[in-house]
Amino acid sequence: MRRRHWFEIHELPGCPAIVRRLATDYLTAIGRLFRAFDPVVPLVERITKQTSATRIVDLCAGAGGPSVFVATELARRGGPKLEVVLTDLYPNPHAAAQSSEHVSVRAEPAAVDARAVPTELSGIRTLFDAFHHFEEPAARKILADAASARAPLLIVEGTERSWLGVLSLLIIAPILTLLFTPLVRPRTPWRFLLTYVIPLAPLVIAFDGVVSCLRTYTPAELERMTQGLAPDYRWEVGRLRGKGPPLTYLLGLPTAFDSAR
Repeated sequence: MRRRHWFEIHELPGCPAIVRRLATDYLTAIGRLFRAFDPVVPLVERITKQTSATRIVDLCAGAGGPSVFVATELARRGGPKLEVVLTDLYPNPHAAAQSSEHVSVRAEPAAVDARAVPTELSGIRTLFDAFHHFEEPAARKILADAASARAPLLIVEGTERSWLGVLSLLIIAPILTLLFTPLVRPRTPWRFLLTYVIPLAPLVIAFDGVVSCLRTYTPAELERMTQGLAPDYRWEVGRLRGKGPPLTYLLGLPTAFDSAR
């Protein structure tokens, strides 16, 4: 299936904040409920051992669910307690409420462009289900910026560009939205109104989910994208399998860290 870079409603500059939160809060809740990112925990543990990093800088974080979940699970399993800094082009100040005894969460109040991350935001850069938002020239800038800063970079995508993925989301996403909205936090009148009275949330989530599939890069495309970026930076593309759908990941590490593997 050819990649199509259509727009997603919740990322449009003119998208109302309430609609954007309907989408990002739902994705956070579903990811936690189905433990979609469980397979990422050992990978992040490996990165922390190789780099001694104590912070995750989550780019395009939205509501920040996957990065916070992974850091929490890592600490629960006896790994290091990491600070998670949530950043986004459209910052979500409510995302920092996820701090717990296992993880410290901070929401960066200023807008952060994943293609040019401020130098003071050091740590393991992550993008969960967000890399497909960028066309290839911009996506390569994200990789090049991490390599230039010699920052570890982990990209994880839970969608797949296939007819099965498109049809599954087209059919299942509206049903799941209707079923699990009562579990999404925070519970607000707007969330229920725009889900059950005016079904805007199911429509937006289904549409954006289908477009996400159409925009997702294949492992071969990710490998091609890394070619010639930095001679002292090693890239690794792979698949992670758990109880949910398989995840595709791209990991970048400076060779100084990689040699300690």
